[in-house]
Amino acid sequence: MKPNLRKLMPGLLLAFILSLTGITGPAQGVAASQASPQRQAMGPQGNAELKVIPGGQTIGVKVKSAGVLVVGHHLIQVSQQSKLSPGEKSGLVPGDLMVSIDGVKLNEVSKVAKLVEHAGQAGKPLSIVYKRGGKEHTAKLTPAYDRNDKVWRLGLYIRDSAAGVGTLTFYAPQQGVYGALGHVITDMNTGTPIVVGSGHIVQSSVTSISKSQDGDPGEKRAHFLKESQVLGNVESNTDFGIFGKMNSNPDHSLYQEPIPVAMSSEVKEGPAQILTVVDGQQVERFDVEIIHVAQQDTPATKGMVLRITDPRLLNKTGGIVQGMSGSPIVQNGRLIGAVTHVFVNDPKSGYGCFIEWMLRDSGVVHQPYAYPPHLKAV
Repeated sequence: MKPNLRKLMPGLLLAFILSLTGITGPAQGVAASQASPQRQAMGPQGNAELKVIPGGQTIGVKVKSAGVLVVGHHLIQVSQQSKLSPGEKSGLVPGDLMVSIDGVKLNEVSKVAKLVEHAGQAGKPLSIVYKRGGKEHTAKLTPAYDRNDKVWRLGLYIRDSAAGVGTLTFYAPQQGVYGALGHVITDMNTGTPIVVGSGHIVQSSVTSISKSQDGDPGEKRAHFLKESQVLGNVESNTDFGIFGKMNSNPDHSLYQEPIPVAMSSEVKEGPAQILTVVDGQQVERFDVEIIHVAQQDTPATKGMVLRITDPRLLNKTGGIVQGMSGSPIVQNGRLIGAVTHVFVNDPKSGYGCFIEWMLRDSGVVHQPYAYPPHLKAV
């Protein structure tokens, strides 16, 4: 698997290794609002403390988009003197998600070539339904004949799938769901969040690590294991990670029983630990320091700033590396969040998101939150 991800914004890098396959040639600032009332982590019925099993296992992620993503334009040699891109001429731009062509639903790239060839031979334009900014649009596009390759083309680079390596954050046995990564998976070319059509996660083993250095974050090198034995499916891809169904606690967990979680208002600056894999499949604990906690009344990314302090991890990785995204953060015996980003110019430090928002997106926690009965709004 070819690791590839070098973009989010200047000075930050998602701690997730991503490679993309197919036919090819978010981040808000730290919120600083007034302190919210102390929230308790209540169970689904509001009558028991919410608990989940922390992860830390390296996982392989495979997703197919709910359509075919446009990632670029290319010119077609239609005559000795002329080149053009029908796709660009039609108004389609990188980031558009094509969902159907002439009424045929697109769920894989291979369907496109057949439809294009048929329309080209018939001399008819294609009607392409696509999504941009969450809204559906329609474009008319007439394929062009490539004189060099002797095929009909759209003049578009397209992609339908992604695969990569990250870290499992939690498994909620009562609800049978999991959360991982801690941030959205985006297309590496367009930066567009991938709209998941289907997907799954599998076991993965770390084979080596490229250490982080100032200005050059490292990465975990890993390969997928037992791809036929799926750990869980992928149902959603949100600002706070990927989520889906899981039937049992995966192997190599440091915890066999659930532990309490902390709401964002309960996270404190000070010592904590992260759970992650740096060799094979063994999950280990490493010391970190939470050096800043954002006050967030509503879901927002980058909830805390953490710094790696454990000499063992620094010696092995140089700090936070790609592939560490989703590593659980535990403080005072409670799960508080997940590692999400590394500071490119200071890889010993990075951002984490609050577990509260991951639990909400997974469906484990629902709005409105249950507040302790002795609190009164003023």
